[in-house]
Amino acid sequence: MSAIRYEIDQDRVLTLTIDMAEQSANTMNRVFREAFAETIKQLKTDLDEIRGVVITSAKSTFFAGGDLNELHQVTQADAERFEQMVGALKADLRALETCGKPVVAALNGSALGGGLEIAMACHHRIALDDDRIQFGLPEVTLGLLPGGGGTQRLPRMIGLEAALPYLMEGKKATPRAALKAGIIDDVVKTHDEMMAHARAFIDAHPGCQQPWDQKGFRFPGGAPSHPAMAQKLAIAPAMLKQKTRGCYPAPERILSAAVEGAQLDIDNGDLIETRYFTELVTGQVAKNMTGTFWFQLNAIKAGGSRPQGVERTRFRKVGVLGAGMMGAGIAYSTATRGIEVVLKDVSLEAAEKGKQYSEGLLARKVSRGKLSDDDKAATLARITPSTDASDLDGCDLIIEAVFEDSELKANVTRETEPRLATGGLFASNTSTIPITQLASASARPDKFIGLHFFSPVDKMQLVEIIVGKETSDNTLARAFDYVLQIGKVPIVVNDSRGFFTSRVFGTFVNEGVAMLGEGIHPASIENAGVLSGMPVGPLAVCDEVSLSLIQHVRNQSRKDFQATGDTWQPHPAEAVIDTLVDTHHRKGKAAGAGFYEYPTGGKKYLWPELETLFSVTPGAGALPLETLKDRILYIQAIETVRCLEERVLRTVEDANVGSIFGIGFAPWTGGAIQFINQTGVRAFTERAKELADQFGERFSPPALLLDKAGTDTPF
Repeated sequence: MSAIRYEIDQDRVLTLTIDMAEQSANTMNRVFREAFAETIKQLKTDLDEIRGVVITSAKSTFFAGGDLNELHQVTQADAERFEQMVGALKADLRALETCGKPVVAALNGSALGGGLEIAMACHHRIALDDDRIQFGLPEVTLGLLPGGGGTQRLPRMIGLEAALPYLMEGKKATPRAALKAGIIDDVVKTHDEMMAHARAFIDAHPGCQQPWDQKGFRFPGGAPSHPAMAQKLAIAPAMLKQKTRGCYPAPERILSAAVEGAQLDIDNGDLIETRYFTELVTGQVAKNMTGTFWFQLNAIKAGGSRPQGVERTRFRKVGVLGAGMMGAGIAYSTATRGIEVVLKDVSLEAAEKGKQYSEGLLARKVSRGKLSDDDKAATLARITPSTDASDLDGCDLIIEAVFEDSELKANVTRETEPRLATGGLFASNTSTIPITQLASASARPDKFIGLHFFSPVDKMQLVEIIVGKETSDNTLARAFDYVLQIGKVPIVVNDSRGFFTSRVFGTFVNEGVAMLGEGIHPASIENAGVLSGMPVGPLAVCDEVSLSLIQHVRNQSRKDFQATGDTWQPHPAEAVIDTLVDTHHRKGKAAGAGFYEYPTGGKKYLWPELETLFSVTPGAGALPLETLKDRILYIQAIETVRCLEERVLRTVEDANVGSIFGIGFAPWTGGAIQFINQTGVRAFTERAKELADQFGERFSPPALLLDKAGTDTPF
């Protein structure tokens, strides 16, 4: 029982302290399960000798949840054994809560997933009053469901309707919020006070039963058969389908487990949950999401792409050139992490407006109780609007976020780079122009790098770090440190036009626009986009980005190609964009008209004239929905392989994480490369060849993909 200390004191109170050796956090792995089984066996033996039980942790957290290393390895062939293992653990949890003695969870830290499920199997839950502590069931974010009784106990504690956001969305709560929600029962200031309250509960409740084990138990808010609840549940599947688009089985199985289990006793409800849990654990979507959102993302955050041997850097002062949406967002994200920011623009009015963007975001946090007025004022004080380049003196890093024009970027580089502190870095936020090309304006190209943020910067987690031909490893390591310091996710790519994310993003929007040019109905194109798992359809994305900007970036790229003697390969989408912008003056959402109409105060809708303009008639140019979805996903995955082949991408991890966090590639797939792996490299390649025959050479499998397909070897 080395993972759980078993101590009965002179007051006949048994304290179980979870302390798993050689782990920074307690997890529900084989070692814990065996220790817990032995503990329950001993508890049954000692039951007459004790008055109550307190469960706590020796770690800084209470319990971190399931062991994803174990879960990720479970295959369909292991399903029966896995079901039996889960059933045995649940039997031990049931033995704990039905032992007849009061059992108290003393939550000294966060309890997530399996940790909260252990706590819910206790009769009383006490937590330390610390906003850094979190309680929740986040399994759904990895394609799983709470498999330790969470879908059964939480609805019985707080009601089905109140429980669903925690179960189906992975909502988390601080101790105070959890107390208000009914997830915990008491909040205290100190550890000693927590243990004293636990003992007081045991003294006051010599015999304990869970509410759901008592005769006459009624579901808070009503059982599924209650008329009001039945009415809500009748529309719940349709509302859920609207959110998941059928791509995410976990929320659907969670809803089924919770509602079906609520109509039975808890033991049979547990059995239903176990079967759904097994289905998800052995399914492909959970493998995809766990692999990318846990293992690959954590590998990136741990510095997997950071050059070794460079001392960690802490940034104190950062300059941002350009106070538009991107520059203002970068300034906000930097200042909120305690770094001084100089926000420079050509006019003080523009710079002040950029700072006001931060003020608006911070005010919203204050209104929601997530930030104090003092913290808001301190953050704003760190942002200095300016038109004077001398204010940039001593910056550790300057990031230019001016308009996407090579000459303009060169001018601001030459003007401000001399203001950097000794050894300071200069970065460009360009989304398409090669860093090596931009670095030609720098006096220190070895300290010049790309930091490509995504809009809106305050919400988007990814930063694409682009390494130019002369960028040093020292510069890359320090830029990596800055991205982590401001709480973003860094991926590292080598230089090319459009880098990785913009290249792949371009294939997504271009494919959708090309379909319109072929006569595919615009509504079918948009539906194919969202049903494949993309956040929005390609035409809507074009409007958000702005058709005129897409046209400008293309024209700039064409100009740069011609300057280097390269041949520009036109895409079938170009003619459609030119027609809308040049002939019909429809430049996108900001201009009030693009592929969509934007009525004042009304909901946007597709411009009806598109059907006439591009010869869209019922049945004309129609393609099966699966073909449209394949075109949208395959073209992005193929371009990602090209980026790997050309060494623009350095790792598969960066490819998967970057494709999801940067361009919204269908998260259920685990990323663009994992989409290929889960399809099967050989099967994917054969389908790509079919699409190339039907729609053009852009779908032709790259050599790297063909090599992998030859041996059917995954990436």
